[in-house]
Parts: sequence; structure tokens; C-alpha cells
Amino acid sequence: MIMALTKVQRRARIKSRVRTVVSGTAERPRLNVYRSNKQIYVQVIDDAQGTTLLAVSSSDKGIAEASGTKTEKAAMVGKAIAEKALAAGITEVVFDRGGNLYHGRVKQLADAAREGGLKF
Repeated sequence: MIMALTKVQRRARIKSRVRTVVSGTAERPRLNVYRSNKQIYVQVIDDAQGTTLLAVSSSDKGIAEASGTKTEKAAMVGKAIAEKALAAGITEVVFDRGGNLYHGRVKQLADAAREGGLKF
């Protein structure tokens, strides 16, 4: 008898499938999204060096104090990461949704980052 995958196992399988295709370089780093139940975290990662270049989360000071829904805060995080990336000279990134569906908070974050000037 074959058991169905749990939600965590299914997400881990999707994440590994995405990561086989998506990899960041120095010219075009990876924009990684991690979504928990309450917060959303974004990192710009250079996989060739194995370093995190930038990071922003919804628990950062300016964003956490702002009022709004989790989706609105995800949009704020997207704008903040775009501003930081442009200040650091990063204009193009590869989007890594981290096994999450491209929907809701993840989509809102990506759209806000695009509006902020990042190209994926």
C-alpha cells in the first residue's frame, strides 16, 4: 500500500526539483523566498561563492511595525529587497520560489520586486 505524501514531504520534493534547474551566479544571483505561517524571508544568494549577498524579512524593523495583512507585508519585503539589490548593483536575479506555489504572498513579493526594478 502506497501512502500519500505529507504536505512537508511534497514541498521538499518540489523544492529539490526547482533547485536542480535554478542556480545563482555572481552576475545573476538567486532570489530565494522562504514563507512561514507568520513571516516571509527573502535572500539574494550567489551559489557559485556560496554566500548570501542580501537579506530582508517581514520581521525587519520598518516592515514589522507597519500595519497590514501578510500579503501587504510581502509586497513591502519585495520592494525593500529590490531597493537593496539596486543599491548593491544587482539588477537581474533568478527567482526561486522555494517549493511554494507562485500564488498569494509569493506572487505579491515577486510582483513588488519587479516594480522595484529587479528583472527576473
